[in-house]
Amino acid sequence: MPELPDIAAYITALESRIVGQPLQQVRLASPFLLRTAQPPLASVEGRIVRGLRRIGKRIAIGVEGDLWLVLHLMIAGRLHWRPVGAKLGGRQNLAAFDFPNGSLVLTEAGAKHRASLHVVTGEDSLQAMDPGGVDIFTSDLESFRTALTAENRTLKRALTDPRIVSGIGNAYSDEILHAAQLSPITHTSKLTPREWERLYKATRETLTLWIDRFQKVAAADFPEKVTAFRPEMSAHGRFGEPCPRCGEKSQRIRYADNETNYCARCQTGGKVLADRSLSRLLGSDWPRTLDELEALKKR
Repeated sequence: MPELPDIAAYITALESRIVGQPLQQVRLASPFLLRTAQPPLASVEGRIVRGLRRIGKRIAIGVEGDLWLVLHLMIAGRLHWRPVGAKLGGRQNLAAFDFPNGSLVLTEAGAKHRASLHVVTGEDSLQAMDPGGVDIFTSDLESFRTALTAENRTLKRALTDPRIVSGIGNAYSDEILHAAQLSPITHTSKLTPREWERLYKATRETLTLWIDRFQKVAAADFPEKVTAFRPEMSAHGRFGEPCPRCGEKSQRIRYADNETNYCARCQTGGKVLADRSLSRLLGSDWPRTLDELEALKKR
């Protein structure tokens, strides 16, 4: 699932291409993509794009009249910049947003189409789509700690809960916890003040590192290869590979459709966590599907 660094890269690439341009037409290949009826989708056509924003893991495109198109890519949704009038053949092509200089095409791999498009009016309606998690770049250590300790959760769950922290998912939570040298199953109530400092610092530095990397690419070309698995990553997707810090083989915990990667020497005091029993523990602290996780809202 595209997370904060990926969404930031998309926004950087789109700003130079569509801000100030008229959205000439929106073409839907899948009617199930659109989740709202009012205002009608046609109401955005012909209007100038005024800005882009990130709402959690969503991309919001604002046009004249305070109308917003809000895209949630979910697990397999991706954006592509194509020539003007790009065709929408094939099962993966869900929608095209046509501009004078090109077409923004939304695709989604797999048989289950989870990506969504909402059209809303005004700031209040836009903010209602925000799950409510804190922005790590506008939060200090104390507000970060307060958000993560509102409920006693495992660190893995707390970092990936959109009601708690904005924009972080499975991949970057693994990277953050590896950088902080903390176990994914440690509960937030158990952290020491020094561990909170490490976690806060690791969260900001890890996300900044990847945002900077991706934005350099996005400034030159449209990001076409958005993936949760990067060879430069330290933990995520590296099961069985050597930890770049200590050289020990990376471990994993599997639960439902998810996998957590960690280094036993760096993060759990040398203890290899029992996959079966720990998957049950994380399973009780984690929704069964990513759909359920992304649907969480602050009450």
